[in-house]
Formats: sequence, C-alpha cells, structure tokens
Amino acid sequence: MRHSISGRKLNRKSSHRKALFKNLSNSLILNEQIKTTLPKAKDLKSIVDKIITLGKNDNLHSKRKVFSILRSNQSVNKVFNILSKRYSKRYGGYTRVLKAGFRYGDSAPMAIIEFVERDINAKGLVDRERLKKEKLKSENSQTVQTDSSPSAEKTLESKQINKTDKEKSSISKDTKVSEKLKKEEKK
Repeated sequence: MRHSISGRKLNRKSSHRKALFKNLSNSLILNEQIKTTLPKAKDLKSIVDKIITLGKNDNLHSKRKVFSILRSNQSVNKVFNILSKRYSKRYGGYTRVLKAGFRYGDSAPMAIIEFVERDINAKGLVDRERLKKEKLKSENSQTVQTDSSPSAEKTLESKQINKTDKEKSSISKDTKVSEKLKKEEKK
C-alpha cells in the first residue's frame, strides 16, 4: 500500500525523475509557459510553487536551497529578482495547469502549465537573445575576414568609390532637375 506517498513515478527511476523535474522547472521559470503531458504538469506544479515560496525569503540559505533544486544561476536569479517580487502579495497558487488536448503519436493527454500573471514576452526570450548574439558575431567575423585580406581592401575601396560616384551623379541629377524646374517657373 502507498500510504503517505505523494507524486507519480512516471515510469522512471528516482534519479531520472528528479532530473526530469529539474529540467521542466528550469524551462518553466525561464519561459513562464511550457507544454508537457498532464501528469508531469500536475506534479511540476507543486515543485515550482515551493521554489517560488522559497524565493520570497531573500536570504543566502534560500538561494542555496533553490540552487540545489534548479542547478542554474539564470533560473535562481529570475526566481529571486523577478518572480518573488511579482508574487509578493500572493500566498500560493503561482501556476495553473490548462488541458491542451491529446498528443498525435500516442494520444497522451497534454497540458500547458504557466505562471499566473505571466510575462508574455518571456517565452523564448533566451533563444531570441542568443540568436541576436550569434548574428552579431557572424556579421563581425565577416567584416573582420574581408578587412584582413589585401584584395578585400581594394574591393572595399572600389565599393566606397562607386558609392561616392553614385552619390555625385544623383546629386548632379537632382541639381539638373531643380534647374529645369526653375527655368519653367520663370517662363
């Protein structure tokens, strides 16, 4: 008999189950909304609510306790700096579980677990920032590569000369057009 034993085994060993909930809670804290199966979402709700409650006590012991659960500095900082302040007046029920149909492959019941009063822009924010940094790095590396070769310097100079020639020609065309307009106005 399973007296006083809470939570589901989810057909996993305890170490695998612990790692699963650590990863799910990190994802939920960073994105503030995730989609997973219904049993996982129901069990995750109690874990994340306890983490947020620990985050309200802003002391070293609480930070170490939350870090021992999450193992991510980014998530711990978000719990203590953002989420604890957002839910300072709330005494529980920081997350909600919404049923989201059934998965196509195995008909597993799916659910969306999200924070109450969540930040809509937080979902995917880490990935968007990472992609921006990668794009900037690739652009910078391309300019460095083109600047380093002597033939590239010549091409850059010729491009700049072509740009100035085009600007001069456009300026001369503009002046010609303005002169024609002035002549017509005088007539």
